[in-house]
Amino acid sequence: MANDQLTRPSLRKLGFRRASYIRYRMTPWWLRVVAIWLVSRVVTTSILLWFADRQPENPWTGAKPDYFQFAQLWDSTWYHIVAAVGYPAQLPTNDLGQVTENSWAFMPGYPLLVRTLMIVTGLPWSPVSVIVSFGFSLAAALMCYRMFRLVLEASSSLFAVALVCFAPLSPILQVSYAESMYLFLLALALYLLMRRKYLVLIPVIAVMALTRPSGLAFALALGIHFILRFVRRRTEPFPLWEKILVAGVTVFSGLMGLAWPFLAWVYTGSISAYTDTELAWRAPYLGHRELVPFTPWFQGAGFWIPGPLGIVIVVAVILAFFAILVLPATRQLGSTLRIWVASYGIYLLAVFFPQSSTFRLLIPMFPLAGALARPKSIWYRVAILVVFIVGQWVWCYFCWWYDGYDWTPP
Repeated sequence: MANDQLTRPSLRKLGFRRASYIRYRMTPWWLRVVAIWLVSRVVTTSILLWFADRQPENPWTGAKPDYFQFAQLWDSTWYHIVAAVGYPAQLPTNDLGQVTENSWAFMPGYPLLVRTLMIVTGLPWSPVSVIVSFGFSLAAALMCYRMFRLVLEASSSLFAVALVCFAPLSPILQVSYAESMYLFLLALALYLLMRRKYLVLIPVIAVMALTRPSGLAFALALGIHFILRFVRRRTEPFPLWEKILVAGVTVFSGLMGLAWPFLAWVYTGSISAYTDTELAWRAPYLGHRELVPFTPWFQGAGFWIPGPLGIVIVVAVILAFFAILVLPATRQLGSTLRIWVASYGIYLLAVFFPQSSTFRLLIPMFPLAGALARPKSIWYRVAILVVFIVGQWVWCYFCWWYDGYDWTPP
């Protein structure tokens, strides 16, 4: 209350730094987050425009495309196809009858939302899709702060948001991809889980699981959450109705994780329509193979680094990943966020083939930014932001900008 009663003349009597600090303390949290988001988008947009100005003619755009055109590269086209014509009833195949790349790999949440707004506004795909991504990136920043604030103090929470907004992969949050929408939904789902608002989780999980593949990973996290609460029930009450509710939401999340493959089966008549489609993207690396859980990373090791060294590196990465989860800074994030990161890591290990797009698939591990945000040294914080901004340039160069022969899709 004392701060609220300060007048402008009284602020002038204080030193400039002291007055600035008081004004900052009086600023609402959401306005601070918006300021961080706005600065981050100026930086990231500048980087993307720099690359757009140097972009030669390519399969998606002419030379030197404007921002909205430049935001349509790579898988943006598939989302556009879904918004325009939906999904094929008959899976495309090659001369050998093997399923080839098609839109069933891209879930409907984002493109159908964009399509709805296109109908309402009368605007075309490119501006609406980019505006939706921008809007969700702001919503995600605000939601991330609320989530981090449950386990971190205000300063560290704000810096964690800054790390998310300036992260090397953050350009993907403002192009025609589903990542920003998914990031918002995931941050909201984790916030609700931490607050134990299990019933409200149901619609969030439903939309989230149809935006990016996540239902099975979140079901695993909910299952571990249930076990942990059950183990702690003597010191932390876990009443019967909550047991039933958590178990029900866990099953629901698992079913939502299987919903899209089921819909693809019903619509195309092929029980393996979704997995065959996903596997088509790794066929250039491995040929057409069946999906065997927990083998793709070792298959990738054999492709990228033939011989035992590749296997050793994969095992070392797995051990390092779980070691990170038990570091003191990570443990201070609390059990829920660490359970999610571990569950999603296990999910990636089970089904995804490591390639350049794997970096994009690591975005759902964003809660780890909270561990990086704990040190309060100004030099540390400036240094890590500089490294992240340089990382944006590197990622855009290798994974977004198209140079005519590119084997590193985002």
